Amino acid sequence: MKDTKQKWFKEAKFGLFIHWGLYSVLAGEYNGRKTEHIAEWIMNDLDIPVDEYEKLASQFNPVKFDADSIVKKAKDWGMKYIVFTSKHHDGFAMYHSQCSKYNIVEATPFKRDVLKEFQLACEKHDMRLGLYYSQAQDWHDPDGFIAKKDNSGKNYQAYLDRKCVPQLREILTGYGDIALIWFDTPMGTTLEQSKRLVSVVKELQPDCIISGRIGNGLGDYMTTGDNFIPSAPYEGDWEVPATLNDTWGFNKDDHNWKNPDDVIRLLVKINSRGGNYLLNIGPDSLGQVPPDSVRILDKVGAYVRENSEAVFGTRMLPPYAYDLEWAQFTGKPGKLYIHVLKPQKKELYLPNIANRVKKVTLLKTGGELPFSMVASCEGDSVVIITLPDLLQQRQNYCLAIETEEDSPLFEPLA
Repeated sequence: MKDTKQKWFKEAKFGLFIHWGLYSVLAGEYNGRKTEHIAEWIMNDLDIPVDEYEKLASQFNPVKFDADSIVKKAKDWGMKYIVFTSKHHDGFAMYHSQCSKYNIVEATPFKRDVLKEFQLACEKHDMRLGLYYSQAQDWHDPDGFIAKKDNSGKNYQAYLDRKCVPQLREILTGYGDIALIWFDTPMGTTLEQSKRLVSVVKELQPDCIISGRIGNGLGDYMTTGDNFIPSAPYEGDWEVPATLNDTWGFNKDDHNWKNPDDVIRLLVKINSRGGNYLLNIGPDSLGQVPPDSVRILDKVGAYVRENSEAVFGTRMLPPYAYDLEWAQFTGKPGKLYIHVLKPQKKELYLPNIANRVKKVTLLKTGGELPFSMVASCEGDSVVIITLPDLLQQRQNYCLAIETEEDSPLFEPLA
């Protein structure tokens, strides 16, 4: 069982991933060919030569980028932490690296350190900052690993010594308190090499937590596969990295946006299983967050703000808790929260409640709702909640059930 030993991560429940880099210039298309995969992998998937991909830096001038605006939006959406791509697999540093001139300050006309701007904005708005860093894959460095290619002739240790470790030191010493390092795709990294990266992080920032994708069974918490939700509650600290459409980096042709109602359901479903939801945006080459991302997250954020008590600091529910078509559930000691996600009529029926209910309220207003407890034919307790007219045929609201004691909220199903 993974344990970050960090109270903030256990209670956070909702974070913002930001995938942004040179790949946003291509926006999913290179020389008339469109990628059929995620946009940030376009260099690899379309076999773009290093010298050709490098030319994107001279075209990258995100004059509409505003770190303060993005961080403020994340705060409004209810997110508790941000994870920003300091260097993705393409090897381009989105900060002023001293050990590689292939960075946003020295290689682009923009000449601004966007990571420094994110740091200052996060400090201003009391937002925790985490950094994605691709430790193993680096398609620009001759000794960095490349997925789906022959890596047998590479001196991977030389790459770690020359670029990876020095850049880790840069981002962990030049940008304030870093809440977490989000490593990715360890590929052929050995156990000793992974241990070295962990030691570098902990030496420089002991409270910085490390994602499970460091590899070799290390890391402080478990990172699921992309967009994957465990089918049952998972003990320990974990996180689901997820997209709002089908890509992480910006793709001008990807319009397969999730419905905001579905995102709300996914959030509380992950929370009920004990995890955090790290939801991605991919700014375009001008630094703008896609309007559809804003539209979706504005609606999700409104729900989170109204029902924050039922999201943040909630605990894992047992595997036999409800997973209903019309509702999801979260809980705290002595409280069960019903996230009503599809319209219901006059009454809600909740079987298998384990202890006596004291009160039922509409979380947004605190107004009490009438309820009764009856015994079913099977002998378990059923709570019947009567909905007022204003809630009938409504969706996306939350009810709080207060119980007499912190005993199990549910009876195991037969």
